[in-house]
Amino acid sequence: MKYIHRLLLIVPVIIGACNANKPSVATVTLTEAQQRLPENAVAGLKTRDDLETTLFASEPSIMNPTNMDIDERGRIWITEAYNYRNELNPGHPYKQAGDRIMILEDINGDGKADTAKVFYQDTCINAALGICVLGNKVIVSCSPNVFIFTDTDGDDKADKKELLFRGIGGIQHDHAIHAFTFGPDGKLYFNFGNAGDSILDKNGVVIKDAEGRLIANKGKPYRQGMIFRCNPDGSGLEVMAHNFRNNYEVAVDAFGNMWQSDNDDDGNRGVRINYILEHGNYGYTDEMTGAGWSSRRMNMEDSIPYRHWHLNDPGVVPNLLQTGSGSPTGMVVYEGDLLPAVFRNQMIHGEPGHNVVRSYPVKKNGAGYTAVIENILESGTDQWFRPSDVSVAPDGSLFVADWYDPGVGGHQVADLDRGRVFRIAPAGSTYKIKPPVLNDAAGAVAALKNPNLSTRYLAWTKLYSMGARAEKELLAMYNDTNPRYRARALWLLSKLPNGAGYIQTALRDKDEDIRITAIRAAKESGVSYGNLLVTDTSAAVRRQALLSMYHSREADMPANWALLAAQYDGKDRWYLEALGIAADGNWDACFNAWRKLPPNKQLPEADHDIVWRARTAAALPMLASLIEQHNSDPMLHKRYFRAFDFYPAAESTPVLLGLLKGDHPQQATINALAFLQLDASAVPKTSAMTALLNSSLKAFSGHMEFVELVLKYHLRDQNETLLQMAKDTRNGELQGYAMKTLLQCGGQPLVLKSMGRKDSAVTFTLVEAIGKAQDRTNRELLSVIMRNNVYPLALRQQAARNLGHGWEGYADLWNMVERKSMPADLDTVARAVLTHAWRQDIKAKAVAHYEPAAAHHDLKPVDQLVTLKGDISGGKKVFVSYCATCHLAGNTGVNFGPALSEIGSKLTKSALYDAIIQPDAGISFGFEGYFFTMKDGSQVLGYAAGETDEEVDVRTAGGQGVKLKKKEIASRKAYEHSLMPTGLATAMPQQELVNLVEYLASLKK
Repeated sequence: MKYIHRLLLIVPVIIGACNANKPSVATVTLTEAQQRLPENAVAGLKTRDDLETTLFASEPSIMNPTNMDIDERGRIWITEAYNYRNELNPGHPYKQAGDRIMILEDINGDGKADTAKVFYQDTCINAALGICVLGNKVIVSCSPNVFIFTDTDGDDKADKKELLFRGIGGIQHDHAIHAFTFGPDGKLYFNFGNAGDSILDKNGVVIKDAEGRLIANKGKPYRQGMIFRCNPDGSGLEVMAHNFRNNYEVAVDAFGNMWQSDNDDDGNRGVRINYILEHGNYGYTDEMTGAGWSSRRMNMEDSIPYRHWHLNDPGVVPNLLQTGSGSPTGMVVYEGDLLPAVFRNQMIHGEPGHNVVRSYPVKKNGAGYTAVIENILESGTDQWFRPSDVSVAPDGSLFVADWYDPGVGGHQVADLDRGRVFRIAPAGSTYKIKPPVLNDAAGAVAALKNPNLSTRYLAWTKLYSMGARAEKELLAMYNDTNPRYRARALWLLSKLPNGAGYIQTALRDKDEDIRITAIRAAKESGVSYGNLLVTDTSAAVRRQALLSMYHSREADMPANWALLAAQYDGKDRWYLEALGIAADGNWDACFNAWRKLPPNKQLPEADHDIVWRARTAAALPMLASLIEQHNSDPMLHKRYFRAFDFYPAAESTPVLLGLLKGDHPQQATINALAFLQLDASAVPKTSAMTALLNSSLKAFSGHMEFVELVLKYHLRDQNETLLQMAKDTRNGELQGYAMKTLLQCGGQPLVLKSMGRKDSAVTFTLVEAIGKAQDRTNRELLSVIMRNNVYPLALRQQAARNLGHGWEGYADLWNMVERKSMPADLDTVARAVLTHAWRQDIKAKAVAHYEPAAAHHDLKPVDQLVTLKGDISGGKKVFVSYCATCHLAGNTGVNFGPALSEIGSKLTKSALYDAIIQPDAGISFGFEGYFFTMKDGSQVLGYAAGETDEEVDVRTAGGQGVKLKKKEIASRKAYEHSLMPTGLATAMPQQELVNLVEYLASLKK
């Protein structure tokens, strides 16, 4: 059993009731160990007033539940992760046997599991992240494989194991394959995150889509995380959408709508909920180059949570909802009627990062939706509550799997032995399940109405096998007043020999959701409906008509597209992106057909948006015309300049060069933006063009674009301006890049001359600016300052500190010590820096060299540290001193490592201590270090923020970025440690550590 904290807490204990939010009749003092006991689990939670939470199962029956499904008998199937990252826990008893798939059953109807059976156990399913129960078959997702287990004799044991897919990410990768779900069309839906990379069939062959395109993260066209649909046997694999980060679980409703969550790069408050447009690009990386969201581009979004998804780019589907920080997990669409009305027909979702199960009720809004947040179950006093999945039982009650841990995965686990399953239902609701009777069509139709997916799978399979013999009962269901029942019936009716007739009828139905379902059924069945819906009154129906045109070869498609485009209102981004998806691969014909229609004089911005979204050379002159409008500020047209990035250079370059010849009242601004977008090699090397470039720089005075232009065109006459920018402390990122560019442009003498003045504030500012990057020129200059006694000691000490925070900087500093060239008056600073270095080889040498001066003090165990009281204001000062050089908290710090602005909502104090004391134990995905050796012998250590075919965008300590040309990289290998320094906890007095954790714990949403 892992450590148990001894902290005393006052926790309400409910006597004679299980609902956490009901008034307590007694209050007792519980130790932390008592609070963790299953009998006190519900008391630590807070349930919505009109519902009741009860404990269905807990340890020792189950532990570490990662995913869950519920079969038609109401039995709970659980995948466990006792072996999650088992290399961190050598010697535990299940390492040899492997993880389990458990079946939990309530036999006597008291709402608690009476039996816990092991369906299967083996190392091949260690830390499986998905389970889908379909009759006697169970689909288990465990990166890099997807297995189908079959119980052939009904004894609740797996008798056969088969591969369905393989080659999906690495072993036990949280960002790879996730759970499967059964769709209303009889197909399987699933997804993988951005570590999935590619997908192979059971024989190891890389799968291609129906058009022969490789399904892999290669940008041709697919990128990053993806959503898939396939037949039950794995054939007919389709990519339904792509370019997600870690889309955890896709949920499909009766109409065929897809919904899911997606996690951001840790700490950037960009977690999102998505409504899925088929074939949509969701913008995690640059569509064209694959560059990461932090790489600079034209028209970058103002805030990181939106910049994170490239939302200003043409071709990116908007987000339904952004929920801030978090660690989103399992999701389901609740189509039952037991829960309150607000949750019916809505998404329900586990969010362990914020210890909550919640819903996102949606309202239709044009071609898309809006959403709000409604909590169902959340932590009250127990922050270990980590809901990993949610499922709907046959009676309509909601079940929640609880990973139960101080943290939320992310390559780290602190508690191996606990896990819970909760049931949520109205108070007094009993859990008695009557299995469906599927002897005839009437029984199967009744089962098809059930809110439980496994029950619906059996019903769907039975009705499909009956064919025309089920038509009468299905038709009766289609005439029901419940539109979701009608949609489920329509999917099956559409597959009958006369299914085209049912589709044609449904296309004219008064209910827009039925018309949308019919469009999807028509697409799957190959039924043509011409221009029937081109003028439909519903924007959502027209959206779906557009999506069904994706890669259509019908002769009237361009004309129909043009008529649909003419109905765009200039405000509905969902509709605009549906237009873009529909025209993909056929933009020339669609755009030309649209241009033949009269312009939209009432809503000219609608036409402007279509030009911006287009991907045809015919749109480029129109983009230029929009930029050159004399009555507008060119700065407002960065979006149009950004659009040029989505065209081949051969098409865009002549138009951009043409913009340099205009006569706009703010022509210098237009020129500056055009120069930024042009490839430097495409700009003629003439004196007139040079003069034009220099005059355009004024448009970006004091801004990052100025630095970018100077660097891009290797301008050597702007060093004085760069120096002034390097002195400006109001924008640390700009200050650092200005200095970096100044030194690259031969500005070292100018910097040294400026430092020769007696203004100590300026000299310290310049040393700080030099230290923001670890380029060779920066490091050499810091070394010069350190050795020159002309400069004050305090300044030279600061130069030493700034040198010693990067991979090669540590080496430079240590070499000076080892070769005895370190100035004696800097030895104390060098010792402090090197003995606490995050570069482990240098730290080991330094500790040995300075022993015993660098000896660390001993810390109390974590279970004692959490009992100590810290000071938040003091902790903030510690953060600024130790952490702000790499982490961002609110507006303080540097955005290098995971942002910590809401870390107190995600991690308990014990987990925070663990993260600080043992940074190597859990490295956030996306922040793993890589060690690059360049062909010139230099070395760079950092994490890859983005990668294109030509370069790797590497973030180094301190937050500065360096773009490494791939042709100049000699080797790249993973760094075995965290980029966060070890020994940080012992580098400060214990009370400072306690204060720091107190401050971090206070950072909540």
